[in-house]
Amino acid sequence: MRLLPACLFPALALAPLHAQEPLTIQDAIRAAWAGMGGLQAGQAMVDKARAEAEATKGLELPTVALGAGLARTDEPMQVFGTRLDQARITQADFLPASLNHPDPLAGFGASLSVTQPIYAGGRLDAARRAGAAMAEAEAHSQTFRSQQVALAVDQAYFGTQVAQQGLRWAEDTLSHAQELERFVHARVDQGLMLKSEGERAKAFRAQSEAGVAQARQSLASARSALALLMGAEPPDQLATAVDAGAADLPQGRGSRGDIEALRAQGEAARAGVAAAKGAFKPDVGLSVAVGTARYSVADGGNWTTASVGVRWSFSFSDSPRVEAARAAVRAADLGRQWQERQADRDAAEARRGLTAAEAKMASAKVALEASESVRAMRQARHREGLLPLVEVLDAEAALSGARTLLLNSQLEWRISRAQLALALGQPVEGFKE
Repeated sequence: MRLLPACLFPALALAPLHAQEPLTIQDAIRAAWAGMGGLQAGQAMVDKARAEAEATKGLELPTVALGAGLARTDEPMQVFGTRLDQARITQADFLPASLNHPDPLAGFGASLSVTQPIYAGGRLDAARRAGAAMAEAEAHSQTFRSQQVALAVDQAYFGTQVAQQGLRWAEDTLSHAQELERFVHARVDQGLMLKSEGERAKAFRAQSEAGVAQARQSLASARSALALLMGAEPPDQLATAVDAGAADLPQGRGSRGDIEALRAQGEAARAGVAAAKGAFKPDVGLSVAVGTARYSVADGGNWTTASVGVRWSFSFSDSPRVEAARAAVRAADLGRQWQERQADRDAAEARRGLTAAEAKMASAKVALEASESVRAMRQARHREGLLPLVEVLDAEAALSGARTLLLNSQLEWRISRAQLALALGQPVEGFKE
């Protein structure tokens, strides 16, 4: 430490504060679930559906109405009725002059009424069941949206990781191209190689520079996609390797949120049929009311009312509404059946993708190892003057192709695993809320 300049001590002390922890795929998914605006909007829809379902439960509860007011009138019927409500009718009030031309009358009053539905043809219970089913459907949809976001994070996370490796390999190719160009130009200057060979080496170096630029652009795009999903810039180091997790391959069918949402929507539609049929049945209700009309705080009239009523109304539009509700049931059931078949196909496609990616990865690893060996040998023999430049360039092209094949197959393998989990209704990357 005595050999270190004093100016380095602050930097050494602050270095751990700026170090970024490696980001796992689970942490990336968790961050996206917490901060993605689309998911937050979906959760708001879940809360809305649950509140509406809770409101339908109140349809079976009493309705309470409370009123109070102050009025002044000289309309004959209103004056006589108000005086009657105020319990202040006298013999003089029946005189024709008083009835036809009453003096203005003022008063205040209050009323309280309670109405309790007793029977509504099953519509209230149907509304409660439909509300609960729609809230359940929205919750299942939100679960599926969360897993879709997890799949998108999976693609962006491992796309970033693959792009990082692609950039490292592109820079390696550029380094070899630059060294090759220096060597060839030195031989051209010595008259040991044709000038065209120098131009060919220069072209290879320029193409390699373009490859690095393309790799940097691909990495920036992948990182921006991951940052958009997470709501924050990801660290440079990603901890979960793209080729890790073979033991966690999804097995068996779980509960797919979109299919369960359609199932719940079918239950809501069936409740809608019951509600539509309830329009053909009578309504029975109980009503209790109390009221007062006062002409002073101490003086006035009070009254109470209690009634049980039956109302039976019918509209010619009720029958088509029943048919419309039944059509909604068929639509929900057919939609669920179609989604189940689509899920089966998605799972089969993901399995085929996995199989193909595994085969390509195995081939790419063999090709990569062989291509690296061929490049080293041809570079050595070219420096000895035993091979033309075109053989070295062919080896570089073969190595780039093997590297690209390996990266693409690794990414396809990882994404196919996540797609299989989503299709089977299993948690993507084995991680759920």
